Amino acid sequence: MMGFSSWVKPHLRPIGRVPVLGRGLVLLYRLLSNIKVLTRTAWYFLFWLIRSREYTNLTYRLTQRNEAHLACFVAEVTGITFVHARQYLNELNNDVALTTHIQDCITNSEDGCFADLDVRFGRRSGWYAIVRALKPRIVVETGIDKGLGACVLTAALLRNAEEGKPGYYYGTDINPKAGYLLQGRYAQAGQILYGDSIQSLKELPETIDLFINDSDHSAEYEAREYETVEIKLSRQAVVLGDNAHLTDALLRFSIRTGRSFLYFQEKPQDHWYPGDGIGIAFHRISSDLL
Repeated sequence: MMGFSSWVKPHLRPIGRVPVLGRGLVLLYRLLSNIKVLTRTAWYFLFWLIRSREYTNLTYRLTQRNEAHLACFVAEVTGITFVHARQYLNELNNDVALTTHIQDCITNSEDGCFADLDVRFGRRSGWYAIVRALKPRIVVETGIDKGLGACVLTAALLRNAEEGKPGYYYGTDINPKAGYLLQGRYAQAGQILYGDSIQSLKELPETIDLFINDSDHSAEYEAREYETVEIKLSRQAVVLGDNAHLTDALLRFSIRTGRSFLYFQEKPQDHWYPGDGIGIAFHRISSDLL
């Protein structure tokens, strides 16, 4: 059966030569062709507006296909297999202790009114899998908000420690109230440095194995963070940008320092927000080196 689009296009061509009528009908056709997308997005937005308490740093689950893409992304960066990467993603998604911890912290915090009790990790599951695969000694994240990423990263470090590969996390944030989720056993694997991220990075005495930029989202500040940590990076350090969907600062850093660059784009499940992404600068390594 001939579809609407196949039927209407030949009829619009001659009409389109009539300036006013043609333009109006073409606009109507374009509207009708995309009404499903507009309606679905509006419905998801309305559902979020009523049900969610979040107003920034939105959280969501990824579609099943997008999670498979993320596993491929992690495998390419770290040198592990796709199956191994999927196992790490599932490990986080099935971590009941971590989910319960986050829910308890949200419930007992005065800032918990701005967070949802339905814990959703999105692209952060990729962060987790990268930490589990590479077993970094020092992980640094700039910009932590309530600390969801901090908990994800320290959970991975605690798992690594159980396997004889301990590591430590440093988060930086200018907001002295940031990071209220990083408590209990997860605080045993990391701490938060309060103040300007650039200054905190300059004073950090550690050699960094994994660096995650998620602070001031201006291209200039992001570039300054990369310049600041460059001399502190270990030989095989991985640099991850949470802002790569908006700026090319990490891409330019990758090219300048001779690193490979890849980008992963989120596809949120049942959510109006189009998603962020993971930009990553890394030296290609063999799984034999892990």
